[in-house]
Amino acid sequence: MSTEPSNIIKKSKPHYTGHRQRLRERFLIGGADALQDYELLELILFMAIPRKDVKPLAKDLLETSGSLSALMSTPHSVLSQMDNMSENAATAIKAISAIAQRMMKQDLMEKPVLNNWTRLMDYSHISMDHETKEHFRILFLNKKNMLIADEIQASGTVDHTPAYPREIMKRALELGATAMILMHNHPSGDPKPSQADVEMTKMIADAASTFNIAIHDHIVMARGSHFSFKQEGLI
Repeated sequence: MSTEPSNIIKKSKPHYTGHRQRLRERFLIGGADALQDYELLELILFMAIPRKDVKPLAKDLLETSGSLSALMSTPHSVLSQMDNMSENAATAIKAISAIAQRMMKQDLMEKPVLNNWTRLMDYSHISMDHETKEHFRILFLNKKNMLIADEIQASGTVDHTPAYPREIMKRALELGATAMILMHNHPSGDPKPSQADVEMTKMIADAASTFNIAIHDHIVMARGSHFSFKQEGLI
């Protein structure tokens, strides 16, 4: 009768298997506050990259991007080209980012915007802080100052975005808006408006007054800061 060799070594599980389970347990017990940014990112990568130690990748992604917020705002085309990134991982990160933005937008649409200014700024920073080109965005409001639509009207270069009052008024009338909040971003990181920004705002405000549409504010978004035309007496 033959017997099995006694020196057969059983195949052990990969070292990261236990780490994944421990990390999940820490999250389920302690919530997000129990984990560092790279560990939260690991949870996302677990689902997209099932058979690999993703801790080094999570740390590298944050170091390259600079922050979790910046990483989530990175275009899919750029994410997918980063070292050791897969298409699935890049898509997972962008999906989480899109869900977060949509949740914040839906929450804003349920209440008067002017009474939820802090949430509006949080939503706007997430949406615009890390854009590499200027975008001119408009929040269209109804008579109760509730959000009807949030639309990008124009996109430009790194330091200029054209805005056309006639087109803006046409869209406001189509939506039945009675007020607007203008927004655009400065990729340079300096939220101070240019003279062209000031002149453009005046043109839009003059056109809006013809149709009894209020311009509540024009916000210039930058990384971690913003400039309010209303607060500074420019509108």
